[in-house]
Amino acid sequence: MKKNAIVSLADSNYFNLLNELIDSIKQFNTNNSVAICILDAGLEKEQLNKLSDKVDEIKSANWDIQVSSIKVRGKEWLKSQVSRAFLPKYFPNYEKYLWIDCDAWVNDWNVIDLYFKACENGKLGITQTIGPGYRVTSKVNWLFGKLALIKSQNFKHAVSSKIGMDKARKLAFAPHVNIGVFSLEKNSSCWNTWQKNLETTLKSGKIFGSEGLAINMSIYIDEVDTEFLPLNCNWIASNLLPKFDESNNTFVEPFLPNNKIGIMHLAAGIWDNKKDMRIDSSVKIQIQTLENKSILKSLRFGH
Repeated sequence: MKKNAIVSLADSNYFNLLNELIDSIKQFNTNNSVAICILDAGLEKEQLNKLSDKVDEIKSANWDIQVSSIKVRGKEWLKSQVSRAFLPKYFPNYEKYLWIDCDAWVNDWNVIDLYFKACENGKLGITQTIGPGYRVTSKVNWLFGKLALIKSQNFKHAVSSKIGMDKARKLAFAPHVNIGVFSLEKNSSCWNTWQKNLETTLKSGKIFGSEGLAINMSIYIDEVDTEFLPLNCNWIASNLLPKFDESNNTFVEPFLPNNKIGIMHLAAGIWDNKKDMRIDSSVKIQIQTLENKSILKSLRFGH
């Protein structure tokens, strides 16, 4: 019986990315000690057939919290913004869950072990999107040279979701936490706190980003017990490009000591000539190497 599960979700448009994520997991998980579970948010029958031989479980994602049909408008993939907060309901036979967005992939199994370790004793294992090399963490519009209009991601979403100005202010300059990779135990109290906040954010705010705002509320307002993991555990390439270590054939952090990237996350896309690498696998960009060269590479797994 497998105790731990890695879970992801995709629709038909992101099937190739999901398939690459699974392959990146299986390159390390050769003894199948960790289950791979998939939430289906609009995969095609042929795609499901391909996945069935590679993963342990596939379940259809639902709207676990009622959402206005006007907000949904046929975008079934938006279920990812809700269903990830209910993983024990979908896959009840595991002790620990590690969620990885389908536009991410595993480059170092050590971070998988770290996430499962981080969530022990009911903690939330997660990574803040801030680290060496980040030049901007919050945006403001300056008025008359002194007054500022806050435009941080947390504050903007908090205001639009009408959670209350006091709470919005608490989130305004808190380091944003990306919900694309996180770990939780089955019986963690964080699930209930997160679900409660998600119900609040979905009432007035947009569906997209609601789950991220809810988890930031859980961390910075409700103060759920959290284990913050290093940036290489959820490396968001659109925020800061990695470097490439040619001698070891792997992606690394761009600053000393050039730690190996554990999970490469293509959130928000990697764009070239208006083409998103997540959708177009032929897209490549210039990446600096540790040997001070510039090479043309894809940041997708296996490309």
